[in-house]
Amino acid sequence: QVQLVESGGGLVQAGGSLRLSCAASGRPFSNYTMGWFRQAPGKERAFVAGIARFGDNTVYADSLKGRFTISKDLLKNTLYLQMNSLNPEDTAVYFCAAGAASPRAVITTQGGMNYWGKGTLVTVSS
Repeated sequence: QVQLVESGGGLVQAGGSLRLSCAASGRPFSNYTMGWFRQAPGKERAFVAGIARFGDNTVYADSLKGRFTISKDLLKNTLYLQMNSLNPEDTAVYFCAAGAASPRAVITTQGGMNYWGKGTLVTVSS
């Protein structure tokens, strides 16, 4: 199994930036495709970004392209989400997730993920 712990959330003003981290422990980080999802108040959990096990293959939600960047450090077993130009609509609990997939595949659905963190709250004030 894999244990995932998110950090880096908090309160930020509109236009600001935050970097979320997700520390993984348990099985090797490289065994899994990784991703970020978010759940805004009163809404369903939605895909944000994903990154393949190997290589540079990344996928983003269309509305977030250009503002968010997903990356990972295999040596540190850590996943990151750099979020820029934040706006109040980005307010949500952000979840890190891991799923079993082929080396260059990216999972964009909740059902495809096997492990989840507990989430970190991001609040963007106007």
